[in-house]
Amino acid sequence: MTLLALAPSRLLGEFYISFWIPTAVLTLALLIKLPGIIRLWRDPLLRAVGGMLLLASGVFVFCAPSTIARVNRLTGVPNIAAPWCYSLITAMCGSCLLLIITWRNGPADRSPVTRRAIRWVVSVYCGVIVTLWALFLLADASVERLRDLDTYYATTPFMREEILLYLVAHAVACLVTSRLIWNWVRAEGLDAWLRWGLKLLGAGYVLNLIFDAGKLVAVGARWSGHDLDWLSTDLAPPVAALSAILVAAGFILPHAGQYLHDRWRVRCAHRELRPLYRLMRSASGDAVPFVLHARPELRLTRRETFIRDLLLPLARHIDTDLGRRSYDAALGLGHPPERARALAAAVSILGAIEAKGRTPEPPEAAEAAGPAAGADTTNLLQEIGAVSRALRRPEEIETVRARAAVPAAGVGVHD
Repeated sequence: MTLLALAPSRLLGEFYISFWIPTAVLTLALLIKLPGIIRLWRDPLLRAVGGMLLLASGVFVFCAPSTIARVNRLTGVPNIAAPWCYSLITAMCGSCLLLIITWRNGPADRSPVTRRAIRWVVSVYCGVIVTLWALFLLADASVERLRDLDTYYATTPFMREEILLYLVAHAVACLVTSRLIWNWVRAEGLDAWLRWGLKLLGAGYVLNLIFDAGKLVAVGARWSGHDLDWLSTDLAPPVAALSAILVAAGFILPHAGQYLHDRWRVRCAHRELRPLYRLMRSASGDAVPFVLHARPELRLTRRETFIRDLLLPLARHIDTDLGRRSYDAALGLGHPPERARALAAAVSILGAIEAKGRTPEPPEAAEAAGPAAGADTTNLLQEIGAVSRALRRPEEIETVRARAAVPAAGVGVHD
C-alpha cells in the first residue's frame, strides 16, 4: 500500500507525527541547551550540541513535503530541495560524529588522534555535500516528487548515485556514532542521568539505521524491478521521527533530570524540616520572614538557619541525663542506633522547651550566658533532619519519653 492510497486524515496524522512533532521536541532540546551555549560559547562541546540540534531541527523542517514544495517553487528549479535536504542530513551526520568525538574524549583533548579524527570527519562529509550538488546538476530530475523522490529516481543516472551516497553517508555516521555511544554506556563511573541519556541516544541512532535499511531496500527493489516503495514512504519517516525524539530526549535527560532531581531533593529536605521548624516557631513565637519568589535553595537555607539559631540558646536547658536515658529507652524498644539518637534528641528538645517555659529568663541574661553554658549541641545541629523526621511520629516520642522518665526503666546498653 502506498502513501497516496491512505485516507486524508491518516495522511495528516502521519505528516504531523513524522515532521512537526520531532521538530518541536528537537527545538525544545535546543532551547533548554541555549542558555548554556550562549554563556559558555567557547566550549566546543556545547557548540557541537547546539549545531547538531539546530541541523536536526532543520532536517525535519525542510524535509516536510510542504516545505519541499515551497523551496522548489521559490527557486523555480524542480526538486532543488532534494540536494538541500540531503546536504542538511549529511551535515547533521558529520555534526553527530564530531559531537561524540568531542564529548567522549573531552573538550580539552587536543591529542593527534582526536585532531586527526575531527579533520577526517569534516573533510569527508564536506566532500560528500559537494558531491551531492555536483550529481544533482548532472542529473535529469525535471519531474517534481514531494514524497517518493528516493524511489522514483532510484534508477535515474546521477540521481541514483546521489541517493545512494547520502544514504550510505548517513548509515555510516549512525553506525559509528551508535557504536561509540554504546561503548561509552558500558564505561564505569558515569552519572546515572548521563547513562540513561546515552542509552536514549543509542536507541535513537539504532532506529536511524532502520530508517537507512528501509530506504536502501526500497531503492534496491527498484533496481531489481520490484516495488517496495512503502518502506521508503510509509515506514522510514515515522522511524526517523521516533529516532529524532529519542535523540532529543537523550540530550534533554542529563540536564533536565539532574536539575529536577536537585530541585526535588531540596524540596524534600525543606519539607522534612517542617515538624522541627513548627516546634521551634511555636517555642519562640517567631517565624522565617516571607520572601516573595525565593528560590527553593534559599528557603531551605533560611529554614535551616532559623532552626539552628533557636537550638543554640536551648543548650542551657537540655538535660543530658534525660538524653542518655531516652537513648537507652529507644534502644530497649528495638529502634536502631541512628533512630534512637534522633528520638532521644527530640525528647531532649521537648524537655528543654518545657524547662525554658517553666523558668523564663531575661534576654540580657540569656545573651550573657551564651550556648556554651549548656549541653554540647554539635551533633544535634548536624542531625536536624533526622530529629525532624522523628517528630513526625509523636507516639514513638511519647513512648520513649515515658520509659525514660523513670531511670530504672531506661537501663540499656550504649553503642
